[in-house]
Amino acid sequence: MTNSRDLNASFTLPGTSMAVDRMGYGAMQLAGPQVWGPPRDIDVAISVLREALELGVNHIDTSDFYGPHVVNQIIKQALHPYRDGLVLVTKVGARRGEDKSWIHALSRQELIDGVHDNLRNLGVDRLDVVNLRVGGLAAPTEGSIAEPLTVLAELKQQGLIRHLGLSNVSPAQLKEAETITEIVCVQNFYNVANRSDDSFIEDLAVRGIAYVPFFPLGGFTPLQSGVLDAAAASLQATPMQVALAWLLQRSPNILLIPGTSSVEHLRENMAAEKLQLPYELIAKLDSIAGAAGQ
Repeated sequence: MTNSRDLNASFTLPGTSMAVDRMGYGAMQLAGPQVWGPPRDIDVAISVLREALELGVNHIDTSDFYGPHVVNQIIKQALHPYRDGLVLVTKVGARRGEDKSWIHALSRQELIDGVHDNLRNLGVDRLDVVNLRVGGLAAPTEGSIAEPLTVLAELKQQGLIRHLGLSNVSPAQLKEAETITEIVCVQNFYNVANRSDDSFIEDLAVRGIAYVPFFPLGGFTPLQSGVLDAAAASLQATPMQVALAWLLQRSPNILLIPGTSSVEHLRENMAAEKLQLPYELIAKLDSIAGAAGQ
């Protein structure tokens, strides 16, 4: 169940010495429209990254297929050489088509190339955490993930990757993955209105594995959005702040990676760490998961 917690507490990824603040930063929006090409103003993008670190972020989520290549190059330009304790989490398993589409890239050579692209464009010799992206855009697709994950496990043994995670996976796929290598995090679609991973999160929390939800405001019906808007107004906060605060209070293993290309919005998002939701409001928000309407 959702409980009020110390929202500023850090989380240590299992089997590692990587202690990250639970509020991280997702870098996807630093690219141009449709996550394609450079941003309109690279200097602003650099400012957002540097401000994130000044506000206490030590966990950045990225990928070399954002842009493609552009976002990692901006991260390197803004932050390299990286400060001690900064954890860069990237993902492989997709590529961008010339029509800006998102295409699976799970063959052995595509995964190897993806890891080396991330290494080169981030300017590092070893990647902190690499998530294997499988499934659809917002939900897992059942089936074995052993073949692509084995490739990444080999690259880990070669010293190119420190730790591995998964994105868009089911509990069964995690179970299979753990027969191959240690998994430190799972990144799936989840928010206050979309709760299909509730039991998955509870299981991961017991085992000390991080859960990283994406789309904190994704997939809401108008009725659900109205309840969230009312909750935000009652707290003199933004809907995004309430959605993020709810996630932080949902479970201590949840790490957040809200993205923005604006310093102002970055500061708003970070302020959600200090937003304590009263129990009665949490109960009202919990109830919207099954709400429907147009």
